[in-house]
Amino acid sequence: MQKLRLKKALFTGWVMVIAVLAACSKSGEGTVTKIRPTFERNYTFSDGNIPRNVLDSYLSRSILQAEYLNSEGFYNDGPYPYKEDDFRMLKEVGAKFIGRAIYSWDIPEAFTNPAFLATAKERVVEVHAADPEVIFQACIFEIVSTKVGQVQVPAWVFAAFDLPAESRNFDYNQMLSTEGKFIDHWRAGASVPDISQLETQLYFYYLAVAYINIGIEAIHFGQVELMAMHSDGSGVEAWDSLLSKVRNYARSNARRGTVLCDGHLGSGGLVRDGRLLFDFVSFPMRVKEIIGDPQKGELKKFHLDAIFGRTKGGITPSGWSCDHAPYIVELDNFGISDHPGTPNLNDHFVWGFDEISWFTNQPEAYRNEFLAYADGWIERVDPNGFIQMPGSRVTSGTSGNRYRANTPSDACPIGMGQEQTIKQIWNR
Repeated sequence: MQKLRLKKALFTGWVMVIAVLAACSKSGEGTVTKIRPTFERNYTFSDGNIPRNVLDSYLSRSILQAEYLNSEGFYNDGPYPYKEDDFRMLKEVGAKFIGRAIYSWDIPEAFTNPAFLATAKERVVEVHAADPEVIFQACIFEIVSTKVGQVQVPAWVFAAFDLPAESRNFDYNQMLSTEGKFIDHWRAGASVPDISQLETQLYFYYLAVAYINIGIEAIHFGQVELMAMHSDGSGVEAWDSLLSKVRNYARSNARRGTVLCDGHLGSGGLVRDGRLLFDFVSFPMRVKEIIGDPQKGELKKFHLDAIFGRTKGGITPSGWSCDHAPYIVELDNFGISDHPGTPNLNDHFVWGFDEISWFTNQPEAYRNEFLAYADGWIERVDPNGFIQMPGSRVTSGTSGNRYRANTPSDACPIGMGQEQTIKQIWNR
């Protein structure tokens, strides 16, 4: 029965994908003819450089698998059951870029517990034994709190910044804006760090190195421009300096001598002297509600701050030039509104929910349909963009607190059933 159901799902999925892609060519922005140029699929890189076709290969096989490398006692978003089935699922779909696989949202004390990184490293090794081409991404977010004072500054951090070593812990107050911007932004004693502050750079370098040492080859730096909070350009200069140090460390210590750096860049990218500071851009999908068609959504250029067609060009960290930087869009999570179920085209919620929660609340058939539609739409409208498929992410206002793409089974009974659709889209 299980095999029959799977075969039926496969057939139905293929019919659905073909039908949706055909419909996409006739609807909305069907006059747009930008089809993504064919690129040679390749996953080989080294020495700090990743060719355009290799980067496109990874971004086109990207899945957001939040906290896949985190372990019990270190989860940020609540329980993560049935994780064993994710290993099977990621191999089944052919994932190559595992987004947000490990992070700590204001849990700096995790880095003082050897089990946090050691357990993550074990899982990295397990996956790389099956597929050594897989890239895992870690996150360093736009939050610091008084708890950073629990973490000692290692001598090698001072050395990387040509500073004399001191015996001290990180200093929260020295990470804050001297102009008072975004202090206590998250809560009392938890603020948005000012990247132009040297202490912030020391702390972020410490986190980046810790992740690289367990096999991480990509780092998402969250809301980059929020942390570059000053109009005098000091934030951009600071990001340039910090990323140079992180990449320099990666050349000698990362698995393949390279670390990919990205962030949420609403402006389309940070450029300094014609150079793009980040390898690619990440941004929410910005699903637009279809008024009059309850719960349905679509993608549109220029809807609110949608990134489609807006990434900046320049010389990339790998040395090649582009008119528009590559990017991925994700089904973002940021909570539930005060109007669940009601549309509002002027806010970022989709029918009152964040994107991944809205998506989770949809029937399985429409979830599959939407992924196929979004992938085809982005390919036509902007060949520089790719959808980061949803694999695992925390949700709000849903029957559970975490979306899972897995095919439902005894190994993952809470799976939402997008596994085969993702595989079909990627094999198209």
